[in-house]
Amino acid sequence: MRLKTPYTNLQKGREDGADSMIEIVLATSNPHKVDEINSVSMPLGVKFTLPDKGFNPIEDGTTFEENAYAKALAAAQCEKSGRKYFMADDSGLCVDFLNGAPGLKSARYAPSTEKRIEKLLNALKDVKDAHRGAKFVCSLVLADKMGKILNKTFGICKGTIAHKECGQGGFGYDPIFIVENKNMTMAQLSEDEKNLVSHRGRALMDMLMWIKCSDLK
Repeated sequence: MRLKTPYTNLQKGREDGADSMIEIVLATSNPHKVDEINSVSMPLGVKFTLPDKGFNPIEDGTTFEENAYAKALAAAQCEKSGRKYFMADDSGLCVDFLNGAPGLKSARYAPSTEKRIEKLLNALKDVKDAHRGAKFVCSLVLADKMGKILNKTFGICKGTIAHKECGQGGFGYDPIFIVENKNMTMAQLSEDEKNLVSHRGRALMDMLMWIKCSDLK
């Protein structure tokens, strides 16, 4: 993930040594997700790290925001290293024809990525293009050690569901999600292109801008 021109002034402030590095726990058990986000955030002086042992969130919320907060709170509650800030995301694919499904159950829609895509395509098998609208959504929540929400952002990427898989990049539902105004699936975009239009990319950049303009230390 590469930083883009709208954030070059913030990046320059970090390079000039104007700001100290802010450490934030990313409420995930996936080190690759931490590395991916750090490739964007560290030039801005924000470093994300994994939670301490014992991180085991219960995602039983009724919204993406509630689930994101549950993960951030779980990371805060198992913190033993003195870190003060905790951020989490919850994301999913919402298909218009299916009344927003798979939505909160996007990762549990079927046992594997291949099965999830197969199930979704079968559910839309006879649906015409005009009714295959969908959107990826991402909710980000930043909280402190006491569980107080400091900021939250929300990213949306609109598009439609393709009739078959196309593209080798990305993950999850990316090969069947045609990005609005791109005429390509998310899996066909380069990493830089995806970061500019994706739901996670938009939510993350809004959060990073808030963090850099706040008084977090």
